[in-house]
Amino acid sequence: MKFLIKSVTSILIFSTVLSLGSCGNTNSNNNQPEVVVADGDLQGDISISGAFALYPLAVKWADEFKTLHPGVRIDISAGGAGKGMTDVLAKVVDLGMVSREIYPQEIEKGALGFAVAKDAVVPTINVNNPALKNLLKVGLSKKAAQELWLTGKYKTWGDVMKNSDKTPVRVYTRSDACGAAETWALWLGAKQEDLLGTAVFGDPGVAQAVQNDKLAIGLNNIGYAYDENSRKPNPGIVVLPVDANDNGKIDPEELFYDTKDNFIKAVAEDKYPSPPARDLYLVTNGVPTNPIVIEFLKYILTDGQAQNIPTGYIGISEDKLNAGLELLK
Repeated sequence: MKFLIKSVTSILIFSTVLSLGSCGNTNSNNNQPEVVVADGDLQGDISISGAFALYPLAVKWADEFKTLHPGVRIDISAGGAGKGMTDVLAKVVDLGMVSREIYPQEIEKGALGFAVAKDAVVPTINVNNPALKNLLKVGLSKKAAQELWLTGKYKTWGDVMKNSDKTPVRVYTRSDACGAAETWALWLGAKQEDLLGTAVFGDPGVAQAVQNDKLAIGLNNIGYAYDENSRKPNPGIVVLPVDANDNGKIDPEELFYDTKDNFIKAVAEDKYPSPPARDLYLVTNGVPTNPIVIEFLKYILTDGQAQNIPTGYIGISEDKLNAGLELLK
């Protein structure tokens, strides 16, 4: 089966584990690894799981942190924001990657969120869609998205474009509890469980489904819609512009989807709706006490922010970064 996403390896399709350094074990907060300071440096383990959206940036941070502290081993697994939150609340991991806002009931259970980056969820279609030329002129309005993912009333691409085109549209969503689908649903005034369509596991899974189906429309984090090297949409994928002002057409100021860099700039300038633009979080179970975890979070909230834009993400405001640092004092 052809799958050409280059920016994220195919092992992400299932709940993958990346061990940085030697093969460290995944330790829970109930059974923390002994923290050893050798020659003034940290030695020990950090375990992380959760959102596909944050995975590529977390890998960059981990690589850099390991360079600074060779005695630290970091295990990262991608399995969706829901898994990250469940794991960290169960004290199975030190940090959960969460690509949505943290719910009040999760905060009551001890979830403590650190805003570390910003990105967005975008609608994706196949490059061979027979209506592509007209779709790029009209874009996707919130109303059309609601009729596709919530009511199911829109059955053809003509419904989306308000014309007589009878070509059927096939809608895809996520099967795993995830921040991308939750954020997309929030834009539409709903919850992830309300979304209709063929449910596919993971961001790579939805991207692959769109690549393989010329009539598809899906939702993807920008890290899976764009190629990290070329900075253009991944092979077989087109990012469908959003008609943010709902005037039935894509205006010149709404044309910023050709490259990842132009899109990131537009999100930073609030030209793309929020949601589906959103903050990304690393979550702990209460204020962390493990010195290794504390130092890793401090790095991410300071020097690590330099990795955000090169990796295809947007930085967080100074106020939010400082708020996170205050929690670690």
